Amino acid sequence: SIASSFIMADKSTQKSVKIAAGALVCVESEIKGDVTIGPRTVVHPKARIIAEAGPIVIGEGNLIEEQALIINGFPENITPDSEVEPKTMTIGINNVFEVGCVSQALKIGDNNVIESKADVGRNVILTSGCIIGAFCQVNTCEVIPENTVIYGSGCMRRVQTERPQPQTLQLDFLMKILPNYHHLKKTIKHECIYKTPV
Repeated sequence: SIASSFIMADKSTQKSVKIAAGALVCVESEIKGDVTIGPRTVVHPKARIIAEAGPIVIGEGNLIEEQALIINGFPENITPDSEVEPKTMTIGINNVFEVGCVSQALKIGDNNVIESKADVGRNVILTSGCIIGAFCQVNTCEVIPENTVIYGSGCMRRVQTERPQPQTLQLDFLMKILPNYHHLKKTIKHECIYKTPV
């Protein structure tokens, strides 16, 4: 029947998605390709994580909000069928991807915040403690220094003295509340599958 074929299709796409125990991933989120999600990471409904040009490895304690898009896509001049070495996208710990942001950065460190509707390009490397302000677009080819804040309509920059605080309380709250209102994707029983990106 049609229903069972949908379930089969869903199971085959699920195989490449690894969700560590303690992570909370809502069923209404869209996750495609080879994606690994670390413990205590929360993925809201309607968030999208798309690994088409290579795997995505998301570390511990990240918060990925509604309509956020994390995509490991092909560069503009390359088509999916050309022979390209897949590049792994790695996202560290305690990062926040706010509502409607787009992140294509292949390397993101720890404690970064990408605010609502901000856009980070594929050739950007976010180190740690950076804030990309709401609606800011960063499509340069550069390593953003630690604790940089990019803000305002002109995408101005300054360096803050300390990095943003991890969203521990927010994560704890969501861990309690979300399961009451949303179905969750299954996590993996074996902790050993999740390895911290080096």
